Amino acid sequence: MEYGSIERELRIDAAPEVVYEVISSPEHLREWWPDEAELDPVPGAKGTITFGEPGSPDAKVEELTVVEADPPRRFAFRWVGDEDGNSLLVTMDLVPSGTGTLLRFKETGFRERGWEAAVLEQAYADHVRGWDHFLPRLVARANSLVARP
Repeated sequence: MEYGSIERELRIDAAPEVVYEVISSPEHLREWWPDEAELDPVPGAKGTITFGEPGSPDAKVEELTVVEADPPRRFAFRWVGDEDGNSLLVTMDLVPSGTGTLLRFKETGFRERGWEAAVLEQAYADHVRGWDHFLPRLVARANSLVARP
């Protein structure tokens, strides 16, 4: 099995401008992905996302760095890093599609982390499960922001 990248294409019934807000602003991120998000969506900005009750001993805090912020076309960040700066890269490209958006999601950098085979396989599987859970929530969040007649 290839553990190089995770890729998904999602059709969303909201304009790219709406989807961009959902994938880049902390108040929207909290509605579909982490329990807490603190970041400024500008290139080079560092932030954190927290899974679980913020401040609790069970909470998992991940640092991230915004790599690209090109509204409403692309948002990219690095996360799950180490002290050597070795991290995973998440890229979300937004393509207008009729009255909605095609979101092209890609997470790369698994093999580059230098993990042992079993660790690589487990991390990759964990991220596949995670994105398979969270990306439909992203679609639902963006769709919920579109005014229906």
